[in-house]
Amino acid sequence: MTMMVNTANMVSMTEANQNFSKIAHMVDASGSVVIMKNNAPKYVLIEYKQVEEEAVASDEEVMAVTERLMHKNMEALKVLAKRKY
Repeated sequence: MTMMVNTANMVSMTEANQNFSKIAHMVDASGSVVIMKNNAPKYVLIEYKQVEEEAVASDEEVMAVTERLMHKNMEALKVLAKRKY
């Protein structure tokens, strides 16, 4: 999964703990917030809807690859389908 992160929306762990509603509003406004721990990016807060959308996109990518492989290997798949196991 590739996600663009807005570096302007970086907050410390302390700020996230003390002002969670403010951080949630930042996510609503910008899509994501990076929570820093010990001056390094540690967590990304995003809307749940975005997670669901990423999962669907991932499934679509898998289907596209599967279809491409099936088309490329159709003759071998036909031979395998005729075998009795």
